[in-house]
Amino acid sequence: MDQSVATIREKLAADFARDFAHVDTWVFDLDNTLYPHHANLWEQVDNRITTWMANYYGVDGLTARGLQKYYYHRYGTSLRGLMIDEGLDPAHFLEFAHDIDHSPLEPNPLLGTALSLLPGRKLIFTSGTTRHALNIVKRLGVEEHFADVFDIVSANYLPKPAADTYASFFARHDVDPSRAVMFEDLSRNLVVPHERGMRTVLVVPKQDIEIVRDAWEIERVQAEHIDYVTDDIAGFLTDLSASL
Repeated sequence: MDQSVATIREKLAADFARDFAHVDTWVFDLDNTLYPHHANLWEQVDNRITTWMANYYGVDGLTARGLQKYYYHRYGTSLRGLMIDEGLDPAHFLEFAHDIDHSPLEPNPLLGTALSLLPGRKLIFTSGTTRHALNIVKRLGVEEHFADVFDIVSANYLPKPAADTYASFFARHDVDPSRAVMFEDLSRNLVVPHERGMRTVLVVPKQDIEIVRDAWEIERVQAEHIDYVTDDIAGFLTDLSASL
């Protein structure tokens, strides 16, 4: 191995040991975090929401898309906007939005092995549903490693990055933020965890792979509230578990 590469890896292992040795709770976002961005499952969900909006309002696809993004940017999720402005019952919306094809996902034994070696609990914290989360982790072959799912229903339909939602998560699962780490694909969703004392890892797409998302959602951010950035969560966790 090249000496410079060996030195870098030794430093990374030392950083991991320093920054994660105290962690007993490992918290993972779901979409575009536990699976790679280029699977584009979120694109399917996004398109399903557009279809739902078009059917609900009786408008064309372009108008529906505009309404969807308006609600998303104003309220954090299209669903929350519809609940506030339209008094929508969320059950049918969520079932429709997450009725997608999971076949682009393949089992990820490397991820499973890395998760099994991490000491402590592993939890999923998602703005989707528990059913959606279970469909994904089963497809990845890693469902046995997670103790529970905190979903949008558990959050009373208030999505990340709302501070109250993190407080509800911490209370529901008795999480000490100072002994926890959060993996997330959206930078803004790591601000509150970092403020509460969690280690934070931003999961970004590989630069040479085209994906369908808004530019701000996939930017490689360097900020005080982000401790680490990775485009390979399985590889990151493998190196991390080895250092511990």
